[in-house]
Amino acid sequence: MHSPLILAIDQGTTHTKAVLVDASDGTIRHKAARPVPVSFPQPGWVEQDPMLLWKSVLAAVEMCLAEAGNPTPQGLAVTNQRESVVVWERDTGRPAGPVIVWQCRRTGPFCNTLRREGQEPMLLERTGLPVDPLFSASKIRWLLDQAPEGRRRAEGGELLAGTIDSWVLWNLTGGKAHRCDASNASRTQLFNLHTGAWDHDLTETFGIPETMLPEIMPSGALFGETVPHGVLPGGIPVAAMMGDSHAALFGQAGFRPGAVKATYGTGSSLMTPLSGLAFSEHGLATTVAWKLGNQTTYALEGNISVTGSALQWIADLLGLDDPSQVAALAEETDCTEGLYVVPAFVGLGAPHWNENARGLVTGITRGTTAAHLARAVVESIAFQVRDVFEAMAKTASGATHNAALHVLLADGGASRNDTLMQFQADVLGTPVLRNRAEDLSALGAAYMAGLTLGYRDSLDALAALPRSLDRFEPRRPNKERQRICEGWRHAVARALHEPGESPPNP
Repeated sequence: MHSPLILAIDQGTTHTKAVLVDASDGTIRHKAARPVPVSFPQPGWVEQDPMLLWKSVLAAVEMCLAEAGNPTPQGLAVTNQRESVVVWERDTGRPAGPVIVWQCRRTGPFCNTLRREGQEPMLLERTGLPVDPLFSASKIRWLLDQAPEGRRRAEGGELLAGTIDSWVLWNLTGGKAHRCDASNASRTQLFNLHTGAWDHDLTETFGIPETMLPEIMPSGALFGETVPHGVLPGGIPVAAMMGDSHAALFGQAGFRPGAVKATYGTGSSLMTPLSGLAFSEHGLATTVAWKLGNQTTYALEGNISVTGSALQWIADLLGLDDPSQVAALAEETDCTEGLYVVPAFVGLGAPHWNENARGLVTGITRGTTAAHLARAVVESIAFQVRDVFEAMAKTASGATHNAALHVLLADGGASRNDTLMQFQADVLGTPVLRNRAEDLSALGAAYMAGLTLGYRDSLDALAALPRSLDRFEPRRPNKERQRICEGWRHAVARALHEPGESPPNP
């Protein structure tokens, strides 16, 4: 007798993955991936074609199911790049503009206006999110402004808006379901953490008609059923939707306060669950980790805009064929000789939240080599993660709702780099546990779908599933760690200084 399978779709920034997960033991049986084109029409602008994105979903699903012998999954789960948004026509499903990707900074001027108007305290208190172009609301506003008669059509119900989970669901169900989950809703800056619903004052602030927004559901729920798409049969229940970072924390079994995970992707997200709704004074966002039934789990999160993508940048700069070659080059030296790279290509996210910061390289000497530069880029990822981890530790130590953070749970593509993981443990002074599963967001979403469909009956049952982990212990003496981290702090200070100001002295 065949084991029941759950098909997890992981729609990421540069690739869409389709993963078949055995619901009985939580293991991956088959997977496939297809690239998603990304375009940069102006400096700081990042966008995608919504239809090409959807075609990548179909292509990945087709490949995965075909390689598995075209089984019929018992359920489907969706996890997605967060904050990226689409606006489309209700009747035709045609997009009314591009996907504005989470990295895009085109709404910076509007966000500056919100700050000047004194709106940020209200937005922070209701949404847990600072004013920043990262989040979805200003992106939706921009799309409405650009679409012919966009706002009038949205008010009349002609246009819909959604994060990528909503766009994928709409297409999977043939336009029958316009829904999102609470984790994705909490990243839009239109969702009130206190009420668990769209907030009328927030939609008014951003000029977004509520009629175009999706219905908010728990992360594990029956969102709709598929219509036939090639080898994907109709009638399969979509039983889970989660933002990718949330799904990764769920896949790590980070269910309780004290657990903190870092996903090393194009950018990076650190997240730690809370025992209740609470806010940070250290540059962290408060978000919904997931919602199960009527129970909402909140989390602190720090978003870093550029981590894995910095490896692609340096690979291109040095004429390397692939970012994986950066790691090999970085291993040719055991230190950077005082060289630091701050990859603030689109500003700096948590805990600094400064969109005007710009990337820099500091500490170059005549002896600087390509290996030093490659290693400095690898180390920049660990330093940025450390900055967020330290902010989380400050919040945890000052609040009774959380527990001390004693270990970092790592996942994502860049975490495959042993040099990075060892350096991460060294600069944290804390062990790093790397999950060997390469598709943790997909696994986490599949686990959530398994709960919805009754293949697991509790979080404890999920936590009991086997996990393969690699452990990296800190090796550097405290004095050396403090010295190299102080050098990073000075480099960041230089990246943060405003034009016209004198940069800080080291």
